[in-house]
Amino acid sequence: MARLLTPVGKLSRREGIELHPKAAKIMTRRPYGPGLHGQGRHSKPSDYALQLREKQKVKRLYGILEKQFRRYVHEAERMDGVSGENLLQLLELRLDNTVYRLGLAPSRQAARQMVTHAHITINDKKVDVPSILVKPGDVVAVKASSIAKPYFVAIAEVVKANAVAASWLKFDAKKMTATVTGLPLRDEIDAEINEQLIIEYYSR
Repeated sequence: MARLLTPVGKLSRREGIELHPKAAKIMTRRPYGPGLHGQGRHSKPSDYALQLREKQKVKRLYGILEKQFRRYVHEAERMDGVSGENLLQLLELRLDNTVYRLGLAPSRQAARQMVTHAHITINDKKVDVPSILVKPGDVVAVKASSIAKPYFVAIAEVVKANAVAASWLKFDAKKMTATVTGLPLRDEIDAEINEQLIIEYYSR
């Protein structure tokens, strides 16, 4: 399975956002881009540069490589509605992101690992593919044999505090199950993302 191996601290500094909780201290110590010229003077970026950086930022935020991200963009353009919002909706509906939104993992990277290690089920069926898209009516749960593991015993006590607000998920902390009740709303997704720039990049 292909995955991005560049240090998350370096990527966070490049994109100017915390892509992982571990990146917070690094960005505080070095609040500038990585590399020899990270602190140098920069000219005003071109429209293409702005589009490219926005695309790279969102790819890295959700932990997706170029080929798969391009497929999401093309799918979003085929859907009814605003292409940019469709794209964000598709990214939010990924299983690894859903696990993250529920607060079962501290980051999307950790949620991805949780899925690939087969700790999560959809409609009582074991899955190990992070990119699976959930849909309204699906029940996402921690596998019964995993609930007793130390990590999930500990996380059950704090999961409500960790959960990132999502109106489209109804979570039962006792049973460690969640029902997908609808679709993600744009207002619940990172306000710093300018999805239109991404659509413009792929429309060149």
